[in-house]
Amino acid sequence: MPVHLTQNAVSAITAGDVNSKPLVQVLDIKLIGSTQERYRLLISDSVLTQHAMLATQLNDSVKSGRIRKGTVVQLIDYICSTVQNRKIIVILNMETIIPDCDIIGNPKMIGDLDTGVQRSVPDRNNGSATLTNNNNLGTQNSGRSNFSNNNNLISRNSGSNNVQSFRPTVQPAYQPPPIYKNHGAIVKNEAPARIVPIAALNPYQGRWAVKARVTAKGDLRRYNNARGDGKVFSFDLLDSDGGEIRVTCFNAVVDRFYDIIEVGKVYMISKGSLKPAQKNFNHLKNEWEIFLDTSSTVDLCPDEDASIPQQQFSFRPISDIENVENNSILDVIGIVISVNPSVPIVRKNGMETQRRILNLKDRSGRSVELTLWGDFCNREGQKLREMVEAGHFPVLAVKAGKVNNFTGKSVGTISSTQLFIDPDFSEAHILRDWFDGGGKDVASQSISREIMPGGLKNEIRKTVCQIRDEGLGRSDKPDWITVKATISFIKTDTFCYTACPLMIGERQCNKKVARSGNSRWLCDRCNQEFEECDYRYLLQTQIQDHTGLTWVTAFQESGEEILGCSAKDLYLLKYEEENELRFAEIIKSCLFTQFMFRLKIKEEIYGDEQRVKITVVKAEKVNSSTECSYLLEQISKFSFR
Repeated sequence: MPVHLTQNAVSAITAGDVNSKPLVQVLDIKLIGSTQERYRLLISDSVLTQHAMLATQLNDSVKSGRIRKGTVVQLIDYICSTVQNRKIIVILNMETIIPDCDIIGNPKMIGDLDTGVQRSVPDRNNGSATLTNNNNLGTQNSGRSNFSNNNNLISRNSGSNNVQSFRPTVQPAYQPPPIYKNHGAIVKNEAPARIVPIAALNPYQGRWAVKARVTAKGDLRRYNNARGDGKVFSFDLLDSDGGEIRVTCFNAVVDRFYDIIEVGKVYMISKGSLKPAQKNFNHLKNEWEIFLDTSSTVDLCPDEDASIPQQQFSFRPISDIENVENNSILDVIGIVISVNPSVPIVRKNGMETQRRILNLKDRSGRSVELTLWGDFCNREGQKLREMVEAGHFPVLAVKAGKVNNFTGKSVGTISSTQLFIDPDFSEAHILRDWFDGGGKDVASQSISREIMPGGLKNEIRKTVCQIRDEGLGRSDKPDWITVKATISFIKTDTFCYTACPLMIGERQCNKKVARSGNSRWLCDRCNQEFEECDYRYLLQTQIQDHTGLTWVTAFQESGEEILGCSAKDLYLLKYEEENELRFAEIIKSCLFTQFMFRLKIKEEIYGDEQRVKITVVKAEKVNSSTECSYLLEQISKFSFR
C-alpha cells in the first residue's frame, strides 16, 4: 500500500505552522551532546528535508527502537526556531505510524532547490548515497566512488545509469565585507514576541513570550560565595496548557521583580534565558528553567484569564509515600485528624523558628505526619488546630511537600510549599464525602516514626501478660505489638528532660543538655551554647488491662498524644508558674483513660543487667466503632456448635 506523506509539511512548519499534525519520515538519527543526551533527526515530506531536535522526554522512543531510520511519524506538538540563522524544528510529541518503511520520494534539503545543491540522502534500498555540489558530483556504491566534471552528473541507482547535463557555474569574485561606521543606533526588530506554550520552550528559540499564572513564590534568600554577597528568589508559572516552569532572579533583577510578582496573578513574561533545571532544588516537571536578566520584561495581565487554572496538583496516596525516595517533592491531600502544639526550635545557625506536627489520613488506609515549619505554624497551623478542637476535621491539600525518612516517612513544608484548607475541587469533595460517610471511623496505620512491620492488616494484638509470658523482646529484633490498655499511673517528678534545640540538617539534635558555668545551656554533641533549651517528654507510665500491668516509656510525640500538651508548656506550668492545681488536673485527665498503644519491645543492657524496654510508638484513644468492628471480626472466627 503506498504511503503518502503530508505535502509541503516542511515548508509549512518552517514558515511558522504549529497546528497541523503532518505525516513525515525520519531519514537519519544522530546522538549529540556530551552532558545531556539529545537526538537530532532528519525528517522528510518526500520533497524537502529539514533537521529537527527531539525533546529529551522522547529519547526512549529512539532507544527502544520505536523511532529509527525510515520510520513514518505523525508530529503532534512541535515548533520551529532559528538558531544562528538556521531553521531547526523542535519535536515535543509525536506518534509512530509505520515503524519501518523505504525512503519515500527523492527529498532534498530545504533551501537547496534554488541553488542547485543536492545533499546526501541515505538510500535504504541499496545503501547508496548521492553527493552533488556546484562543481562536481560523486556517487558511492558498494565502496566505490565515481566523479564527474561540472558538465555531467553520473548517478547509480539500483543498477541503472542516468546522465544529466548542467550549465557551468561561475564563481563570483570575492568581495570584502563593507566597513561600517558609527552612524547611530541599529534599529532592532521590536515586533512583539509570539506567545509560546511553556511545554514548547527550549534554548533553540529566539524571541518568545509566555502567558502564565504565578502558582508559588519563594522567599527572598541571601547568599555569600567566592564572588561576594548576593540575593535570589524564584517563582513558579502555570499556563493554560498545563505546562509548568520555574523562574529565577538574581541581585539587581530581584529588585525589579520581587515586589511585582504575586501568587495567583497572570503575567506576560519575555526576554529570559533558558538553562537546564537544577533538579536538586526544582521539583517541577520541566527540564528547563527561566532566568530573567535586566532586559527581561514582566507585565501584569489586568484581565483574569479563566483558561489558566489557579493551581495544578499531582496527588499521591499516603500509602505510596512509604516507597518514595527521601527528599522527594510531592503533592498530598488528606483529612487533618490531629494537630500538635507549636514548639520553638533553634537552628544550628542560632536562628529560632517554629515547628508544628499534624496528622493526615486518606482512603488508602494510611496516615502520615506533616511537619509545618516557620510561618506555616502560626498561620495555617493555628487555624487547623482551632478547627480540629471545634470538632471539624478539615481537608488539607499540600502542594510541594518534602519527604523525610527519619524514623519512618513524613512530609515537611519547604519555602515553595502551599497549603489549601478545605479547597473547592473534586479530590477534596470526594475525600470529604468518604470521611463523613464513615471514613472517620476507619482505622489507619501511620507510616511516620517507627513503622510496625506488616502494617495494619498484620497488626499483632497482645495482652499485657503475654509480653512477659511469651518472652517478647528477647530475640535479636524488636517485637511490635498493639495493646488496648488503661493508664493507671504517671510519674510526675521526672516527666521530661532538657534537650538541645539546635537543628542538624532537618532534624533536631534532642541530646540532653546541662547548664554551663555562665548559666547558658551547653550541648556536648553540637559543642555550642545557647540561651534557652527545649523540653522533651520522657514519660514513665504504668498501663494495665484485665490480665496485668507493666511500665512503658513515652517520648516526645507519644507523650503529647497522651497528655495533650507540649512538654515545655507542662514544665513551665509546674516550675515557672507553680500552678500545681492545673498541673494535677492535666495528669488526672489522662488516668484511667483507655488507649490503643503501639509498642516496641526490645531487650537492652543497662550496666551489667539486661532489661526489656517497652516504648510507646503511638498512643490513640480507643475508637468505639473501630473496636467493635474488630471484636465482631474476632468473634466470627469462632465456630459455635
